[in-house]
Amino acid sequence: MSRIAGVLRRTFGIVRNHVGTDHLGNKYYLVPEQKTWTGRLVRAKRMVVAANPTEYEYVEGSIPMEWDAWIRGKRKEPPTIEELLKNEAYREQIKLKAKEVEEKDLALQAKEYEEGLVATPTRTLAKGHAASTSFGKQEISKDPTSTANTFQPGSWMPEPKK
Repeated sequence: MSRIAGVLRRTFGIVRNHVGTDHLGNKYYLVPEQKTWTGRLVRAKRMVVAANPTEYEYVEGSIPMEWDAWIRGKRKEPPTIEELLKNEAYREQIKLKAKEVEEKDLALQAKEYEEGLVATPTRTLAKGHAASTSFGKQEISKDPTSTANTFQPGSWMPEPKK
C-alpha cells in the first residue's frame, strides 16, 4: 500500500487522508510525511477544509476547540465523537452553574441593600463641563467666567456704583 501511495504522491502530488468531520461540516485531513520526486522530505501536515470557505463569513467558534488543538499539534490523536459530545455537555453544565451563581449573587446583593449593609449605588447627574468654573453650582455667578483664551460673559452685570 505504501508503494502505491508513494507512486500516487509522486505522480499526482499531495495525498491526504480524511481524519474526521465536525458537527459544523468542517472536514479535517492529515497529509502524511512524504518524499518529493527529488527525494526531499516533506513534513506531515494537518489541514481543515472549512464548511464556509469565504473568509468574511467566518465567525468565532467555527472550529471546535478539540479539533483546533489537533490542527495545531497540541494533541496527537484527533477527537472522537464521544469526546466532543461529552465536552459539549460539560460546557453547557458550566454555563448553567455560572448562571445560577450569578442569580444567587444578585439576590444576595439585593438583600444586603435592603438590610442597609451596603450603600446603594448613587446616580449622579452633572450639568455642564467639569472644567468650567460654574460646574456643580445651582445659580449663575455674577462674576465673569473664562476658560482658556475665550471670554464668556454669561449673566454677569457690573455692580452699581455706591
